[in-house]
Amino acid sequence: MSDEIRSHLRAVVDRIDDDVLPPHYPTCLGCGPDAPQGYHLQVRRDGDDVVAEHVFEDRHSGAPGIAHGGAVATVVDDVLGFLLYVVKAPGVTRRLEVDYLRPVLTGVPYVVRGRGDRRDGRKIWVSCECAGPDGVVTFRAVGLFVVVELSHFAQATSGGGQDPVAP
Repeated sequence: MSDEIRSHLRAVVDRIDDDVLPPHYPTCLGCGPDAPQGYHLQVRRDGDDVVAEHVFEDRHSGAPGIAHGGAVATVVDDVLGFLLYVVKAPGVTRRLEVDYLRPVLTGVPYVVRGRGDRRDGRKIWVSCECAGPDGVVTFRAVGLFVVVELSHFAQATSGGGQDPVAP
């Protein structure tokens, strides 16, 4: 495992019980502060839930004034990934399903709240919903994460080809 990854993991572990959670990695597309085209999400812990406030920008558009479904799914995946901090287990996304109930507009502040639903061994089922300023739910999502060894992330940076989430 590289010194950079080891250093980041130490910093994450030191802050895992903070209300404002540390980014997954500095260049993470969803929450990384060093990702030039990232979303720069800031996620906080609320009991056993996680919460993020986000405004989709015009660069996230799929149609004029409407966020691209893939941009929305990226935010969902990242917010749900913060639930792994709550259960204190490293993991990866196995499945993600988003139900788009209303258009997600650019320039509008949304609140995304994620929760852990159940765990069975290495499998962690999670869900979230998002509401706009009017309190109306805009989308809901469910996901499945699989707990992996930390070495999974080192293998990814060194080109290792194992499939740690095989059933």
